[in-house]
Amino acid sequence: MQTALAARLNDRVRLLVIKPAEAALCRHSSLLVSGFARWWLMRRYARRVKADACHFLALDHLSLPLALGLGIDRRRLSGILFRPSVHYGAIGPYAPSLAERLRDLRKAVLYRLMLRHRDLATVLTLDPYFTRHAEINYAGGNKLRSLPDPVYPVGPPANDGDASSHFPADRQGFLLFGYLTERKGVLVLLEALARLDAATASRISVLLAGRLDPAIRDDVTARCRALAQSNPLLVLKLADRWFDGAELDALVIQSAVVLAPYQRFVGSSGVLLWAARAGRPVLAQDFGLIGRLVEDNRLGLTVDASDPASLAAGIARMATDGPTEFVDAAAAQDFATRRTPRSFATAVYASLQGG
Repeated sequence: MQTALAARLNDRVRLLVIKPAEAALCRHSSLLVSGFARWWLMRRYARRVKADACHFLALDHLSLPLALGLGIDRRRLSGILFRPSVHYGAIGPYAPSLAERLRDLRKAVLYRLMLRHRDLATVLTLDPYFTRHAEINYAGGNKLRSLPDPVYPVGPPANDGDASSHFPADRQGFLLFGYLTERKGVLVLLEALARLDAATASRISVLLAGRLDPAIRDDVTARCRALAQSNPLLVLKLADRWFDGAELDALVIQSAVVLAPYQRFVGSSGVLLWAARAGRPVLAQDFGLIGRLVEDNRLGLTVDASDPASLAAGIARMATDGPTEFVDAAAAQDFATRRTPRSFATAVYASLQGG
């Protein structure tokens, strides 16, 4: 199928591979370096292929060059803004730290200037609440368009037997999956599990499924061993490996609750879509876009995920009341249905034409 598609598009699509040194600059740890590198690289290749329009898949990195008025030789520009946070105080609990206040102030100034850029035609965002905020607060805010975060249709679950073996039939299975980093809330989750009473611990099982960040691997494994000693009634499993899409789909379906205890994470998360597609409730941060999406679409329960006591109380509440009490299955299915790869691609293609 891929060969046939490539043959049909051969006279319409050209793929150019950037050089390793160019890619390294675009991935530089300094946002200043990576931002200007991406602008320079886009300008270079746009000139080379005589492009009419340029699309940045991560416009966040280009906010400074665009705010300074740098363009691509008057070509039409568009892109996806993934991490706006300047409006978080208006959409949910938000007590920003000094660093977060400075970050939001910087973003507000850059967005205001960026949206005035004469060549920037369309800005797509996964945050529908920011679209309204920009329309009200920024000249050029009408350039914002909501972009549906797509659910990838994995298909029939594979390895279903393997997935069910992770969750004992007589317990409610709580699942945390993905690349397991401190920012995903792994360490706080383990602290929360240590606070569970015996009655709650005996009702649940917890699976951590995914590659562990090497920076926290020793800490996580040590805490898991300590939990096995201090709370033997709790069933806790760590699967430190890569899971493919079909395996994850099966795990989500076999679980009772999907965990998303992110630590003040800015932006959206595909975890919400995986859970909604399977009709499983999420236990998520009450912060930012994730918290608001969970609340507005009745996808689960939100807590202060940075507080182990609050997270433990959320786990206990779901275990006691039953996970199904925290999700509206019809609303979750509608949430997933409205976010498809086709609608995502349609919005991106429209942005290339200034729509």
